[in-house]
Amino acid sequence: MNAAVIVAAGQGKRMGPGVDKLFLEVAGRPVIAHTWARFDAAACIDEIVLVVRAGFEPVFVELAAREGWRKPFRLVPGGAERQDSVWNGLAALSAESRLVAIQDGARPCVSEELIAATLAAAAETGAAVAAQRVTDTIKESEDGIRVSGHPDRSRLWAVQTPQTFRIEVIRRALEAVRQQGLQVTDDTAACALIGQPVRLVESPEPNPKVTTPADLEVVALRLRAGAAILVLAGAG
Repeated sequence: MNAAVIVAAGQGKRMGPGVDKLFLEVAGRPVIAHTWARFDAAACIDEIVLVVRAGFEPVFVELAAREGWRKPFRLVPGGAERQDSVWNGLAALSAESRLVAIQDGARPCVSEELIAATLAAAAETGAAVAAQRVTDTIKESEDGIRVSGHPDRSRLWAVQTPQTFRIEVIRRALEAVRQQGLQVTDDTAACALIGQPVRLVESPEPNPKVTTPADLEVVALRLRAGAAILVLAGAG
């Protein structure tokens, strides 16, 4: 079995005070509904765990009933940091699941093809991450004012989600993070502590995340474009 852990417990502070970005409407649905729908429809995913803020469980139950999703899901409370939320999500997985795709709730444009590709890579390597090559020229700055470094763009990748693992691998990696009292910005960073290689899986299409208000229109355009392609494919 393959599982998905959708991390939906963050407060999205960069969106502004009092705004829950996951429930902002984009292309006719809340952001989180688009993300959840992608995994509910993915044939390669058998169960879904959503990590949510404590007290928000009824909102997610109502959303699932309204959308009519059929795939089994569980709701678990988030932790103090993202890595704690992922840890809680992993603890709720069925014993039968072998691979897990960990997904940001605010990244609603992920395709089934990309999910399946990361699962295949993780089955082979142990860990995989959706990513895109960096096309901008990147500069380093030690003080936030002056340029201090010029990294080689050809070696840089922007990582996204899903970040996908054999379940025993990510549990071992996050256990190392917890034992050392560290914080990691994404799940693949934990793999370095146990010497676990991570396979890059190139995203063929944009896979944006809703972080600031300006991201909403970008995401809406991607979602509408995808819907239009599905309609044309059905007509053909």
